[in-house]
Amino acid sequence: MSARPAVYDGRKSSEIIKSLDPRIPDKAEISIEGADELYREIRIENTLTDDWCNQVQLKQGAHVDVTI
Repeated sequence: MSARPAVYDGRKSSEIIKSLDPRIPDKAEISIEGADELYREIRIENTLTDDWCNQVQLKQGAHVDVTI
C-alpha cells in the first residue's frame, strides 16, 4: 500500500528551541495550519542541508515547504 505524500506549502518556522546541551542540536518548530489539533506543530532537529549539500539552519519566521 503506497500512500501519496502530503505537501504543505508556505508554512513558517514558528520557534527555534535552543538546546541546553551543546552536543544536542536545536529544534525548529513548524506550524501546519489545517492539520488535526495534535499535529498542528511539528518539531525537527534544526540541522538541514540545502540543494548544494551545505549545512543550514532555519531561522524564526522562515518559510518552509513540508512534505509528509
